[in-house]
Amino acid sequence: MKFFADTADTAAIKDLAATGLLDGVTTNPSLIAKSGRDFMEVTKEICGLTDGPVSAEVVALDHETMMKEAEVLRKIADNVCIKVPLTIDGLKTCKALTSEGTMVNVTLCFSANQALLAAKAGATFVSPFVGRHDDNGFDGMSLISDIRLIYDNYLFETQILVASVRHATHVLESARIGADVATMPPAVIKALANHVLTDKGIEGFMADWAKTGQSIIK
Repeated sequence: MKFFADTADTAAIKDLAATGLLDGVTTNPSLIAKSGRDFMEVTKEICGLTDGPVSAEVVALDHETMMKEAEVLRKIADNVCIKVPLTIDGLKTCKALTSEGTMVNVTLCFSANQALLAAKAGATFVSPFVGRHDDNGFDGMSLISDIRLIYDNYLFETQILVASVRHATHVLESARIGADVATMPPAVIKALANHVLTDKGIEGFMADWAKTGQSIIK
């Protein structure tokens, strides 16, 4: 499963890229606003920090203006993936862009039926929001399972990009189901390495090593 960082914090992205764990980045208007930086400037910088897809979201709601915004965004870098909402106009824009060879991430997906529409429109990625789904009394992971089943039934090539990931269990269950990508805050990616027994093991090794009075670096 691929890991995307869901952030516009370029320092955090650069740090993750150095680990070899980063396969791409997703942004949205809220994350860009939080960065306090110019939209085009920060998107261009992010594209230079990873070879993977970088989702840049349109803010228009009608097809014609979405296409105009997409034309500007895809000139930023070759790895820009245009992000559109899961609406009829968004799907229309998705079809037009993917027909031209542009990557498209259809976002704000909350049902398997919506994911089916995104795949039929030729989406590169569909982004079901598991955390927000859970927040509203639904089962986010059940949604991922339904989408995986439907896509496998019909051999759709659209990748399931699990979004609104809140914790390590979301990542584990997404991997078990067979999601293609999980996008999450950098802190969640790093938290995947945490385990109390790993910490205790390191503590024991370091204590034993200290007793030897040795040093590897002379």
